Amino acid sequence: MACVSSAPFIVCRRLAFGALLTAVFAILFPYAATAASNELVIIDWLAGAEGDTIHAMESAFQKSHPTIKIREISLTVQGDARGAIRAALMSGESADLLINTWPAFRAELANAGLLRPLDAEWNTYRWSDNLGDEWKRLGQYKGVTYGVTYTFGDRSGIFYRNDVMKKAGISTPPKTWGEFVGTFGKLRAVGITPIAIPAKAWAHAEWFETMLLRVGGVDASSKLAAHQIAWTDPVVKMALQMYAEMLKANCCNDPDRMLATEWDNAADEVLKSGTHGYDMIGMWVNNRAKSDYRMEEGSDYALFQFPSMGFGHDDTTSVDTKEFVALKSGANAVAANQFLTWVTGAEAAAIQARNGLVSPSSKADASLLSPVAIASSNAVKSSRTQFVLGDLLPGDLVDEYRVQLQRFLQDPSDANIDRVLAAIEAKAKDSYR
Repeated sequence: MACVSSAPFIVCRRLAFGALLTAVFAILFPYAATAASNELVIIDWLAGAEGDTIHAMESAFQKSHPTIKIREISLTVQGDARGAIRAALMSGESADLLINTWPAFRAELANAGLLRPLDAEWNTYRWSDNLGDEWKRLGQYKGVTYGVTYTFGDRSGIFYRNDVMKKAGISTPPKTWGEFVGTFGKLRAVGITPIAIPAKAWAHAEWFETMLLRVGGVDASSKLAAHQIAWTDPVVKMALQMYAEMLKANCCNDPDRMLATEWDNAADEVLKSGTHGYDMIGMWVNNRAKSDYRMEEGSDYALFQFPSMGFGHDDTTSVDTKEFVALKSGANAVAANQFLTWVTGAEAAAIQARNGLVSPSSKADASLLSPVAIASSNAVKSSRTQFVLGDLLPGDLVDEYRVQLQRFLQDPSDANIDRVLAAIEAKAKDSYR
């Protein structure tokens, strides 16, 4: 393994996979064309309301570009989608565009030679008219632009139902850690489990990642992602100790139930059935609440930011983005560039706004944003932000990280925290070698 550095991320590449993918690409696509037909092929792994939003965007694009027909390669995903995407690419699937959300995966694909750089297109199509320099920077690896961001989200926002809070006698969202933990007893008193923790695959890490930001700030989180500090560092342990404090305050279901819960189950428990009080997850849940549950933002449910913890870093927020990256295997770069241009504009932003998502486009009409989207957008704009930690880690390390956090949930004692962090650190030493 070799470690490579780039602004704004420092990631390590999985050389074996990269070399294999490069070889497969060379064999299967030795003469990849730049514009072969009117078909635009997109690899899409999103499902549910998020997938519906992508389909709405594709339909709108085709109406304004009637000579282009979009064909999707839809992947069935369980948990982290990167495995399914790798399998598709290694099996010989060729496409013009791929939806991506992981900076580390973008680096992996770039190192394997699968991505088409977009700096020339950024200038030719004047994407800077719609996306600021910061968004261009976030789509870069080693100074080369590969990603065009179409939405971003607040991952430190906590969803809740208004009627559930009212039932528990909670008149306003808690603002401090003490107030937050203090609501657990009120919720339990009316038969509501305070927090839905979906620990079956990856979403249990959400709470730790925001706690790490609030305990150690953006600096600690970015250094940990780059392995410039160890997983056994005191600031990392303190974040897990705060997580343990929450668990010991009777916040959640028993470990077996948490380990059997997916992110969508947790969203259902909080926003659909109201059996649980809080859900901290990405903005796609807002998309789900509007489209699947038919709930009204503001009156039925709302969002508040993770409570302040008093360590001097309460102005931090964990964020994610979703982007389109262009694959070299595609046969229609011209159509892909047209789609990417359209994605940065007002029509795409309006479709996302109607579905509870936020676009980074300067052409977005803020008046179309709903209450939760406004709260999310304002939180991101007013915070020091850091990408979701799991999205910055090499694939083999992120798997170990999530498994060890599952073990932590089963035993949040100090002794087990030490064992969990030591195990992640051992894997990190190998991943960043």
